[in-house]
Amino acid sequence: MVKCMGRVLAIDYGLKRTGLAVTDSLRIIATALETVPTKELVIFLKNYLVKEQVDEFVVGMPKTLKNEDSEIAPAVRGFIELLKVTFPEKPIHLVDERFTSKMAMRAMIDGGMKKKDRRVKGNVDKISATIILQSFMEQQGH
Repeated sequence: MVKCMGRVLAIDYGLKRTGLAVTDSLRIIATALETVPTKELVIFLKNYLVKEQVDEFVVGMPKTLKNEDSEIAPAVRGFIELLKVTFPEKPIHLVDERFTSKMAMRAMIDGGMKKKDRRVKGNVDKISATIILQSFMEQQGH
């Protein structure tokens, strides 16, 4: 018998837009979910968690090449605090998100995505969230 768990939801936080990705209920596959205007993010998450069982969050932590916080890191840390207050029962895991935007762009090119679709910034955000989630899953041994 296969045991279903709650999903893991990954967040690629941005000042304007935030990319989201989620696992399936068996936590086998990471899938791009949505790109949401950041100002609407908490409302989106609350609505999503009413419909789907999410057990934990994974948040991409932006670092520099020297493994120091990037300039957006304080905003990400502020969002993590808001996430803790809003969903206190949900564990939050941080994943180094260096290079995810470059990897997302490479994945779109390799996958044959048309140039005009690659220019849609929201596509990069949700694919970056998927890469963050995949990285987390690999660290967990999934």
